[in-house]
Amino acid sequence: AINANSGKMLRKAVVGAPRGQRALWMLNVQVGTKAISPLMCAIETGALDAGKAIIVDLLTIRADRDRYYYGADALFQRHPDIVKRLCREAPGLVPTFLNGLVWRSRLMENGKRRVVYFAKHLIVNQDGEFARAIEWIVQKRDPKVVCHPVVSYVIDLVWMKLAATAFLYKKTWLLLTATVFTMSQAVLNHGIHEEVTGNLGVRSTILGMRGFIYMVSWPSLAMVHIKRGRQDIRSNNFVKLFWFKVPAHLVEFNSVASLLLCIILMVMLALCPILQCLGSVSTNGQHLLFTERCEKGDKTLEIYSIFSMFGMLCYWVLLADLSVFSNRVCAFLLIFGHVLSEVGLFLLSMVFFVLIFSTAAAALKEEEGDFDSIEAAGRTLLQMFLGMASSEQYSHLDHHPMLFALVVSYCFVTGVYMVNLLIAQLSCAYKATFQDMVGFALLKRAAVCVSVMTAVPARRWQRFVESLRMDEPCEFGEGDIGMPGGIQLMEPANANITTTELIRRFGGSTSSSAPWPEDQAAAAADDMDERQDRLERILKAILRKVADGSAKRRGASAGGSSFPSSAHTHNTSSSNDSSEHSGHDD
Repeated sequence: AINANSGKMLRKAVVGAPRGQRALWMLNVQVGTKAISPLMCAIETGALDAGKAIIVDLLTIRADRDRYYYGADALFQRHPDIVKRLCREAPGLVPTFLNGLVWRSRLMENGKRRVVYFAKHLIVNQDGEFARAIEWIVQKRDPKVVCHPVVSYVIDLVWMKLAATAFLYKKTWLLLTATVFTMSQAVLNHGIHEEVTGNLGVRSTILGMRGFIYMVSWPSLAMVHIKRGRQDIRSNNFVKLFWFKVPAHLVEFNSVASLLLCIILMVMLALCPILQCLGSVSTNGQHLLFTERCEKGDKTLEIYSIFSMFGMLCYWVLLADLSVFSNRVCAFLLIFGHVLSEVGLFLLSMVFFVLIFSTAAAALKEEEGDFDSIEAAGRTLLQMFLGMASSEQYSHLDHHPMLFALVVSYCFVTGVYMVNLLIAQLSCAYKATFQDMVGFALLKRAAVCVSVMTAVPARRWQRFVESLRMDEPCEFGEGDIGMPGGIQLMEPANANITTTELIRRFGGSTSSSAPWPEDQAAAAADDMDERQDRLERILKAILRKVADGSAKRRGASAGGSSFPSSAHTHNTSSSNDSSEHSGHDD
């Protein structure tokens, strides 16, 4: 069945399997001393139809009068990395696999519907630790998979119960250093330029805050990058970026921003005006302690403030990670980054149009000062587009008709056509990417969960697992006790409408050695598929015969038309010969 890649043949092959060993028939076949998994054979050989039939059969809930049978535990026990294998080798089977982990009742109770997510093995591995299933799903980077109900529920559950607190605790240090940096560089420093003797306390506070940034925050930041860079070098984990190979951790945007912040803080330490003015006389001749205004300090103050500005931007970029607390905000930021390419195209077009009209204006040789050179014309046109031009710049155009016509054309092209084109592009890009961005926001939250779970204490993790009560049997209805391994919820009845019973219930013998009765619905579906295949083969044969008959008729017509022409040629030649003979006789 696997070699033929036929799900129908595979279903027929396991019909006679004892119900207690049916899952093992599809997961563990002993050949001599070697154990072979038919499921893995189907996945590795690309027999996805047979693999899908195995997964559907394993994750179908069957029941007799005594107990329920469900193959999820056997599947994860035989293949703990089944999620990884599916994501890497058979991504088309991932939705089928995830659908098998969800049960929904077809009955409603007070406008609610019972739902059971069999997510135990997505949360806890066989050793009782956090499972790597979410990590493998994150590595796949598929926004549609992460939006599956069972996956999104597991991510939100782990996030709300464990990861959110751990992530906030991890970001507390960044929040503290960003606050200290802001106070020392953008709040308190505006009062020390007055250089009065009464602000010694303010200057001392600024020096203390900057010392905290330079001596505590910067070394810890540098050690993080040194440690991660050393790990990448030892494991030879490099990524080619343009023509260079860089450590793999620098591919992440936050890592690049953190590295830039580390370099900026190092430069700021070398250029700090307060350190430059230690022991120097201030600009007003007084000996002020911890001042920025001295001969040496004035030389570095401007460049220091520029680096301070970039450092402030880096801090805010790193703090943007806090958007993961809200999927809507995170999706908006991701969309903002995605549509930057459209904005980049618009800016490139603007540069092109400004260059076109500025060179044309400079070629007019008008005596207008705002357009007497390419640089001046480009600056003026840019100010007009941004609405920064003064009324005098427009009034001077009344005396230059050609220049006025050129500026009107420029304003129409850029202010009307290009701006509306940008709006249309952004609207289309937003609609096309919004659904995926929600998935990417969930992926970002899942990545945060995976990264911070190592910092969760073992005791807290055990309390979390025990609170889920996944070892207790779940309820499929009032008095209908099912099997363990699931998380039971009540969702709105109209959220996911279900009209069919997802549990296959059978009467008769309850012995685990007895096979399951043939599933009439599956048999009918297979019979219908077989009929469709037979009808398709018959139609193909008929079309092939019709095509062959048409080809033969065309060949016969071509052959028949050639005979008269040859006979006519023969008759003509005979007539010519007779004429020659008669002429000779005469």
